[in-house]
Amino acid sequence: MTAAVDSNVLSPFLREKLVYNHDAAKENNSFRNFDKCDSDSQVYNTYKQMHTFQTVDFVKESHGRWTKFDHAEMSIMEALEMLNNLVDESDPDIDLSNSFHAFQTAEGIRKEYPDEDWFQLTGLIHDLGKVMALWGAPQWSVVGDTYPVGCRPAPSVVYADSTFNDNPDFNNPKYNTKLGIYEEHCGLSKVLMSWGHDEYMYQVLKHNTCYLPEEALCVIRYHSFYPWHSSNDYGYLCDNKDQEMLRWVQNFNPFDLYTKSPVIPDVDEIRPYYERLIEKYIPGKLKW
Repeated sequence: MTAAVDSNVLSPFLREKLVYNHDAAKENNSFRNFDKCDSDSQVYNTYKQMHTFQTVDFVKESHGRWTKFDHAEMSIMEALEMLNNLVDESDPDIDLSNSFHAFQTAEGIRKEYPDEDWFQLTGLIHDLGKVMALWGAPQWSVVGDTYPVGCRPAPSVVYADSTFNDNPDFNNPKYNTKLGIYEEHCGLSKVLMSWGHDEYMYQVLKHNTCYLPEEALCVIRYHSFYPWHSSNDYGYLCDNKDQEMLRWVQNFNPFDLYTKSPVIPDVDEIRPYYERLIEKYIPGKLKW
């Protein structure tokens, strides 16, 4: 199955204008303003904990624990409803529950690409891995930007200059070089990313029945990898396939970011449409 979105049209438009609710949404340059969050803020402390406790050993342990898929059996829509109860502590932009953000993202994509239903559904489900937080996982292991562990953090990682000093890997010569435990251009599939909702949702989809194209799975897996898709870091770890897929993640990012708004879509009205997409691409109950 091959995706058909024209990436040459999408990104330039969305980086200058908001797709969803132009009147109510913020100006683009006010998004991801981490400088406004001081060291006492919830956002900063979430990243501080993340950068302290996300080690190679922690990531490997998390893979083993969460890919047993023994936490629940539920549909995509049931998982989405769970996110009514979650507010992302790492997000400096808005404090609505994540379920509303899911519909905002999907509707933004639907407005620009009414015929690309797989892309719309990707927008709806991209954050569903955050259900881990509702099963007891600390938010620093669920939300926020992701980055490779096992090598030196790039300068573009959020708060990189002040939050890694207490991480045991940071001072380990095996892990604190540019390449660390990796080989140049080994490919992101061979890289251990900091554990979070991206990787978990990717693993859930791979484990269950899913008919989304490979491009969608790549977006799910790396949409929070801002140092790569927005700051051009870590290219030395990427292979040719990663470079081909990068454009899809970059196409998706403006919808994820710039559709955030206090104005909430009419979920009751649009829900049947997305239920049909779920049945088409990710039917039935999934093991989580």
